[in-house]
Amino acid sequence: MARRAGGRAARVAMREAPPEADARAVWPGMAGGAYKPLSDGQCDDVFEAALGLLADLGMGQATPEIIEAVTANGGRMDDDDRLRFPPDLVKRIVEGACKEFTLFGFDPDRGVEIGGNRVHFCTSGAAVMMLDHDTKRFRHSTLADLYDVARIVDTLDNIHVFVRTLVARDMETARELDINTAYAILAGTTKPLGTAMFQPEHVHECIDLFDMALGAEGEFARRPFSIGNNTFVVPPLRFAEDSALCLMEQARRGMPINLLSAGQAGATSPAALAGSLVQALAECLAGLTAVNLVVPGHPCVLGMWPFVSDLRTGAMSGGSGEEAIINAAAAQVVNYLGLPSGVAAGMADSKLPDNQAGAEKANAITLAANAGANMINETAGMLASIMACSLEALVIDNDMLGSINRTVRGIEITPETLSTQVIADVVHGEGHFLGHSQTLSLMQTEYVYPQIGDRLSPDDWVDAGARLMDDVAHDYVTEVLNRPKPDHITPEADARIREAFPIHLAPIR
Repeated sequence: MARRAGGRAARVAMREAPPEADARAVWPGMAGGAYKPLSDGQCDDVFEAALGLLADLGMGQATPEIIEAVTANGGRMDDDDRLRFPPDLVKRIVEGACKEFTLFGFDPDRGVEIGGNRVHFCTSGAAVMMLDHDTKRFRHSTLADLYDVARIVDTLDNIHVFVRTLVARDMETARELDINTAYAILAGTTKPLGTAMFQPEHVHECIDLFDMALGAEGEFARRPFSIGNNTFVVPPLRFAEDSALCLMEQARRGMPINLLSAGQAGATSPAALAGSLVQALAECLAGLTAVNLVVPGHPCVLGMWPFVSDLRTGAMSGGSGEEAIINAAAAQVVNYLGLPSGVAAGMADSKLPDNQAGAEKANAITLAANAGANMINETAGMLASIMACSLEALVIDNDMLGSINRTVRGIEITPETLSTQVIADVVHGEGHFLGHSQTLSLMQTEYVYPQIGDRLSPDDWVDAGARLMDDVAHDYVTEVLNRPKPDHITPEADARIREAFPIHLAPIR
């Protein structure tokens, strides 16, 4: 018993002292791609069908700059005012487009490499409500909520990129919303960021703000730490004019772009999941072509976000099995083309962080991650078909993401991990593996442990208060928000930003 107790003490000590980042069981950019819902031939079919749509139907409502760029390279505008894209042009753009890029953090050590089959978990969304933990009711989301979300995400290891999660409904104008959103997410975390802009002039103001925070004009373009989420299309197959104008300004200012197509199957894209894939790919390729004709090689993610309807009601069904499989297929198709991929998975239909939410999120995110999606958005905090956000759900979902990332890593088969000698040692020794040196050495590098998830026995759980997971998560949220606020923006930079822009968050210091 003494030896066994000693082994347990050693294991507890190792658990309390987690390893360095490069020795953990999971990390940002784990290699995915083992799950392939489509064959290579089917990926080809989707690509060729998308090329056909762009050649035969084209895109409506193109801006003058996009029309000029495409027609100068073999495209044409027909009598129906639709811009046709020649297949050879699109293929040439795909071949020459940026395949990998660094999305920096404000803290350079937190940057991530986007591309290949590297998997990253990201927040995202435009929720208009916050779930109140105590009342289990929803209220309008505010700028202070967005800042708090950023502060919570800053502490959660399994969320790699913080993209804006909610709309600050207390902002009165689009300009105030865009500028204050950019400031709040930057002030809350040093992780890589993502945000959106309503008007092209706001692109310049937000990037000027980022330059001020970095301390020099043009510094953001040298190490961009924020991606622009740009829903530049109105499905089916039309450009959204203001967003398309933003697209070009983001490219000119050096902001990586997440080219988003978010058609809803059965409503704004075909009910056939394959058809929805084709339309989303065509729309994203149109955006990729336009950007690359103006700024060749600009870093873009093909954000195929095909949404799904409940065809009985027409309502969005973010937590469905159909949503899970179509996002995995979207990631596979984009990766097959060798381009950076982005999908949306984790959009639970449940209104609370309960069993329904957990099942819906885990199903969709696991498939997307194992398909190798480079940026999986909406992975944490979102509820009510992305209409609402929850601070407690962020913390709960962080545990889930760590577990999912472990499935992406898979099982390494080597002479050492096959463990035949270890088995022999135990068979001829104590008869158990608890105190073996291999067990101790692999505790942190092979296994992922939840931050708040419960693994007690039923009796021990009752003795500890029989607390529900969201209550434990609420304690964590409260503790983090009571810590000193992040101070990575210097007082001098903060003063310059506040002098130049209408910042509504109270001063941090």
